[in-house]
Amino acid sequence: MQLIDSRKIWDKAPHNAFTDLIRFRDRWFCVFREGAAHVSSDGAVRVLVSSDGLTWSSQALLGSPLGDVRDPKLSVTCQGGLMIHAGIALHTPVEGRTHQSVMWLSSGEEKWADPVNVLAPGAWLWRVTWHNGAVYGVGYVRKPKEGVCLYRSEDGHCFERWVDPFFTDGYPNEAALSFGVDDSCLCLLRRESGTQTAMLGIAASPYVDWSWQDLGVRIGGPAMILLDDRRALAGVRLYDVERTALCWLDPKTGTLVEALTLPSGGDTSYPGLVWHSGMLWVSYYSSHEGKTAIYVARVADV
Repeated sequence: MQLIDSRKIWDKAPHNAFTDLIRFRDRWFCVFREGAAHVSSDGAVRVLVSSDGLTWSSQALLGSPLGDVRDPKLSVTCQGGLMIHAGIALHTPVEGRTHQSVMWLSSGEEKWADPVNVLAPGAWLWRVTWHNGAVYGVGYVRKPKEGVCLYRSEDGHCFERWVDPFFTDGYPNEAALSFGVDDSCLCLLRRESGTQTAMLGIAASPYVDWSWQDLGVRIGGPAMILLDDRRALAGVRLYDVERTALCWLDPKTGTLVEALTLPSGGDTSYPGLVWHSGMLWVSYYSSHEGKTAIYVARVADV
């Protein structure tokens, strides 16, 4: 992989982090959380738009009186709408649960519909992926021993528990799914206790029987994309020296190999990945220039 350029596109809030990126109706959309700090009560989702990926403007700021809105993720529904899923760290717990998953829906214009609760209180649907008329995502709770579940929905709103439990060992949480042309599914799963090494899962349709491999590498904020030649590319935070990196993911050997380090350091990662016109576009955040800011990089596959 070869870095073409990396541009800072936003740093107006005290803390700007946890990005995602998508191309929708010939425009770029980038979402991220902004707030007073990495963890603070005032977190909200900033939505930026761009026609060329170079010049960006703010379209919306989506907050909630219920709490700190975190980790927004973009997707395009099967019905052609633009959707944001996020988690709210609640000011007041509900039934002892501290988080609520929500989603917003838009046609891509200025107006976003009011947020709608997704899943029961406590379950955090971290990232979703659409495939063959349905959307799948891994949800977790902020309790290390409860594991994660695989959820499925046909509208991005009403989800059913598809595989429960999905994975339990080592406090699994953040996850990225990718579907191949053969309908198989890969899951890149972060863990935060024990060895803290990431897991790679693979399953054939209907995605109820999974096999898992330990990748032997600690990661954070996973994103994943399958290229046209079926190679799997992940965007993650690596921890030996904290940085945002692009890594080749090989399900046959169970390996995660770094391909490119993006200009980054310190408080960083949570990328969004889009393949467009023969080039990889990556949104991410980093503090390597002194303040957490949002960046968009362009990367060539050489």
